[in-house]
Amino acid sequence: MPKIIGKSLHEHRQMTRQKLFTALSTLMAERGFDTITLADIAAAAGVGRTAVYNHFHDKESLLLGFITHETEQYAHTLERALDGVEHPVEQLRTYIRQQAQLTRVFHLAPGPELRSVLSRATQARLREHAEIVESILRRIISQGIETGVFPPQDLEPTVHLVNACLSGRLIPDEPMARERTVRATETFVLRAVGTRVPDRVPA
Repeated sequence: MPKIIGKSLHEHRQMTRQKLFTALSTLMAERGFDTITLADIAAAAGVGRTAVYNHFHDKESLLLGFITHETEQYAHTLERALDGVEHPVEQLRTYIRQQAQLTRVFHLAPGPELRSVLSRATQARLREHAEIVESILRRIISQGIETGVFPPQDLEPTVHLVNACLSGRLIPDEPMARERTVRATETFVLRAVGTRVPDRVPA
């Protein structure tokens, strides 16, 4: 019988899943998802291959589990960052900055885009997870329109266009270059949704 990690079977399962997610994330930062095998993931996680099948029946279901976990964690983080921010412009700035801090390995992985190597069913599920974050952006822009901060506009295309601008952006690591890029992104998106609020003056 495999050695149980953690204080209970539930904790053991959670810790094993996290190991698998971490392994997948690490491997996807190095090479394309299409070249990664379950054996690779098991080896990187330090677990037996059978342990992988106890949680996920194939590589795509593991990817979905990973993205579900990451999306839920990110949505919670984003909502905490927005807590207490009332003005739609500052909410949108917060959303942009949170997106800049997010590392999406499923967007940045080398090799073919995931859409070209995943089944249609999995692609549809990925779209469902994207909707979780999009709903937050939709709420921000909708509130801005309702309060007159943003001009009337077709909400759905605007949401998709803003997220397309932010998704998978390569933000520099060097602090000054990073801040410059984030500020430029803020200004671009705010102008795109029609606000005339000027960019903040550097402190």
